[in-house]
Amino acid sequence: MANLDHASPPASISVLANPVADRWHFGIIALIAFLTLVDLFAAQAILPSLQREFGVSRATMGLAVNASTFGMAAAGLAVGIFGRNLDRRNGIWISLALLAVPTVLLSTTREIATFAGLRVAQGLCMATAFTLTMAYLSERFPAERATGALAAYVTGNVASNLFGRILSAAVADLGGLSINFQTFALLNLAGAALVWTTLKRTERMMSDRARRSRSGNWRSVLGNRRLQSVLAIGFLILFVFIGTFTYVNFRLVELGLSPMQLGLVYLVFLPSLFTTPLGGYIARRLGAGAGIVLTLLCAALGLVALLSSSLAVVLAGLAMVAVGTFLAQALATSQVGHIAETEKATASGAYLASYYTGGLFGSLVIGQIYDRFGWSTSVLMLVAMVVLAMFFAVPLRAMRSGYRNGQETALSNRDGEPHP
Repeated sequence: MANLDHASPPASISVLANPVADRWHFGIIALIAFLTLVDLFAAQAILPSLQREFGVSRATMGLAVNASTFGMAAAGLAVGIFGRNLDRRNGIWISLALLAVPTVLLSTTREIATFAGLRVAQGLCMATAFTLTMAYLSERFPAERATGALAAYVTGNVASNLFGRILSAAVADLGGLSINFQTFALLNLAGAALVWTTLKRTERMMSDRARRSRSGNWRSVLGNRRLQSVLAIGFLILFVFIGTFTYVNFRLVELGLSPMQLGLVYLVFLPSLFTTPLGGYIARRLGAGAGIVLTLLCAALGLVALLSSSLAVVLAGLAMVAVGTFLAQALATSQVGHIAETEKATASGAYLASYYTGGLFGSLVIGQIYDRFGWSTSVLMLVAMVVLAMFFAVPLRAMRSGYRNGQETALSNRDGEPHP
């Protein structure tokens, strides 16, 4: 396989002239994302089975399964602070190799506290790989192609949600919970091998001009109002996504679905495989703010459909939630690199920390609401969070022109990176 290194051509325009290579490279990026995040949501497909196995409440099991988001938030911050000079390829493949350790240990434990701790460890490994990959793509691809590369990465995330859940449900149904986690440990090692063979070693996380004090880096990143809006949007997107797709399993069981059928339900992610790559096109045509509002409106309409007692309507609603949240995530993720310019690793870490903290809160809050007030109240809370995210997208309305300016600058810069 060819290395995914775009710094070597003499000018970034030479990279743009090969759409076949683009498709090949973006396909590899999507596969890396799939193998990086396949563990994150796969356990949600077997949540009812895990609840019966551990003998705890829905909220407790949901929080334990989603404890990985705590590890991901912590790792995002840690990489942003301490990972400036890490070699990205080594950091990514080592993280994925280490991910196999807690994954295989999950097959041996039947203690809920140990299970949650291992999920946190999984999150630490996944987020380290995720954050370093985001920085790699933002820094190694010229500005006009970084959005496409990051959209490909999010598309791989979509695929991990779809096929990871289906695989988890099928393997757990046929071979049991232990075999399920052992299978995913093998996928972790496959991801490490893919990164080793396709990503090229890089010297440092940041460019020379970006070597400032750590406190200065964080002040410049977190003091940016547009980036603050993106961080809030990321928090709310995963809050809604986790809150929806964790606890809708119990609603689907109430509608009469078996564990194997629960896995097939996640075919609702299939449309997102085709819509998420449109993130770059939407950013160019509508701008980030308008694009996020439009995609989140789709998610809000899908959430309303979840109030129905009809299985077909609920499945259609889930598909709309997936399309809307994944597209919004692709748009928000791409803006991190555009806004931060030089502090890409720090900004990526801050975004991932906010994003996965939102997932943790979504699991905790929606679980408690579901247990105490029922599914309808949970859905109304999720709709409110989507509307709040749409308000945070308003300050990004000017990002359309900023994207175009960044595109023009990148084409004039020999090293393929936009001027600050």
